Amino acid sequence: MGYYILEETIRPCTADELHSQKDRKYAAVLTTPEWERERDRFDMGIELELDAGNIHNTKAEVNYDSLTGTFQLPDRNALKDRDYRFAFALDEKGVVFIDDSGKAEEMIGEIRRTKRWRTPSLERFLYDFLEQIVDKDLALMERYEKELDQTEDTILESHDEGDLIRVNEIRSDIRELLVHYEQIIDLTQELEENENGFFSEENLRYIHLFMNLMSRRYDSAVSLRDHTMQVRDLYNAQLEVHQNRIMTLLTVVTTIFMPLTLIAGWYGMNFRYMPEFEWRLGYPVVIAVSVAIVIFCLVFFKKKKWL
Repeated sequence: MGYYILEETIRPCTADELHSQKDRKYAAVLTTPEWERERDRFDMGIELELDAGNIHNTKAEVNYDSLTGTFQLPDRNALKDRDYRFAFALDEKGVVFIDDSGKAEEMIGEIRRTKRWRTPSLERFLYDFLEQIVDKDLALMERYEKELDQTEDTILESHDEGDLIRVNEIRSDIRELLVHYEQIIDLTQELEENENGFFSEENLRYIHLFMNLMSRRYDSAVSLRDHTMQVRDLYNAQLEVHQNRIMTLLTVVTTIFMPLTLIAGWYGMNFRYMPEFEWRLGYPVVIAVSVAIVIFCLVFFKKKKWL
């Protein structure tokens, strides 16, 4: 359980102090049992029933006198395998996070360590909280970009397939990020509309600022996803070039041996009155003609740059 007053920094306080200072904006983090006991004191007029197993996305819903929603935050170290899930409820006075995972408390702790506000407000807190969700994503995408560049260089230099399994993993991770970003953008749009008038017009700029940040993150993720497709296309193109070279070589070899096969078949008929059978120079002449044909074909193909 954690109660905080939003001042120049986030100041921890007691539950009684938080509820007694009606004019101060606040943030609170409660576990599910604590929320069940304490929710009436927050006077948000909602019956928010939380089941972490039923949280499947990030979203926000506008109620008569509050705004509620859920967060499903993929772990950036294992995007497909692990996530953090918690709910929230907010009104014009503050925001309550209902979290059994400890992630919300960790994010607020990071804000306490790194942020100081000249003009504290609920909107500025929400901006910093939401920014914590995507703060390290740019470095993650830069790391993915370097891996894709290395794979691309491997394909171009050695005509090897590189680590295409890793490319597919990166593509899958980026797809997870894009779905996550779309949900955060939808949530931010609900905040931006300010249907219940919880946020002042002046401080709505923080919500707009975060929306712009998410647009840039989304565009970066789309660009990275396209890069994974380009690497796969590059490998397929290199594979096609390699196959074409093999087919060209096989065609050249086949073309060289076709006249030799004709000669062998012609003189393999063994008709009784074929004059070359009785000619003493027949065998060396056939060898000389065959060699001449091979040399002529090789020179011709070399001139045509087929070899």
